[in-house]
Amino acid sequence: MTISCFVAGHRGLVGGSVVSAIGQFGSKYEVLTANHSDLDLTDRSATFSFFEQNRPNYVVLSAAKVGGILANRDFPVDFLNSNLRIQSNVIDAAFAVGVSRLIFLGSSCIYPRDCAQPIKEEYLLTGPLEPTNRPYALAKIAGIEACWSYNRQYGTKYLAVMPTNLYGPGDNYHPSESHVLPGLIQRFHAAHKNQDPEVSVWGTGSALREFMYSADIGNAIAFILGLDGASFDDLVNPDQCPIINMGSGDEISIHDLAFKVAKIIGYKGQITFDHSKPDGTPRKLLDSSRLHELGWKINTNLDEGIRIAYQDYLSRI
Repeated sequence: MTISCFVAGHRGLVGGSVVSAIGQFGSKYEVLTANHSDLDLTDRSATFSFFEQNRPNYVVLSAAKVGGILANRDFPVDFLNSNLRIQSNVIDAAFAVGVSRLIFLGSSCIYPRDCAQPIKEEYLLTGPLEPTNRPYALAKIAGIEACWSYNRQYGTKYLAVMPTNLYGPGDNYHPSESHVLPGLIQRFHAAHKNQDPEVSVWGTGSALREFMYSADIGNAIAFILGLDGASFDDLVNPDQCPIINMGSGDEISIHDLAFKVAKIIGYKGQITFDHSKPDGTPRKLLDSSRLHELGWKINTNLDEGIRIAYQDYLSRI
């Protein structure tokens, strides 16, 4: 039996990796996608119409408005409203047509700013959020609650996965809208090309971050989708919040990351840190033991992943 799977946001970093990973299963899956020009997921009527016409068996909801500290700071309304609309429309439409498995992509920023480390799934809502991305985090928390509410009220099987910081081919390298790692790749490449004597990095450099290569998150989601019924049902038991962390288990300071990216690119100038700019959350290391206990392991280390990402960046510019 062929399983029809709609990947919402297939042109994004996560969605594209999910499509590639699912494709490795051959004829088991029929992958459904829709470009933004053909389907605006913030349009409720259009979203319901798409689901009614295509009636997918599975859904991977990776479509979202995303960005780094600067974008989150400058456009909080956009990050809150766009994400609330997208996830509400897709989750409601999935229920309307009887989708049997849904995976909702969240973010590690849903956890409290000063969370105990490593971060377990049960730490959700145990403390204040990081102010610089609170609107985005609150939207994602609402998506988690939507999945859990549907599971409790209607017996659905909707799962929320919380990936750590992601990077890889197809990433967003916009100077003011990118996340930290693609932003560093873009800046150090430009500095290397222009022979700039100095690159200034936001913050003190002391913040610790965990990174996961995009193909690994795609493979992890495909792995979860392919679990047997009992294993998947255990993850979406209505008596517990249906959430699972996805991370590499390794962390690095922004200071060391900047020097690592510079070395891979070949930049030999001075690297300074602008202490007047925010660091964001001091540390975000996910406890991904639940995922690992199911039998999945990460495949790509950080150095290898950055080299691949940089080659992808070069091919795109």
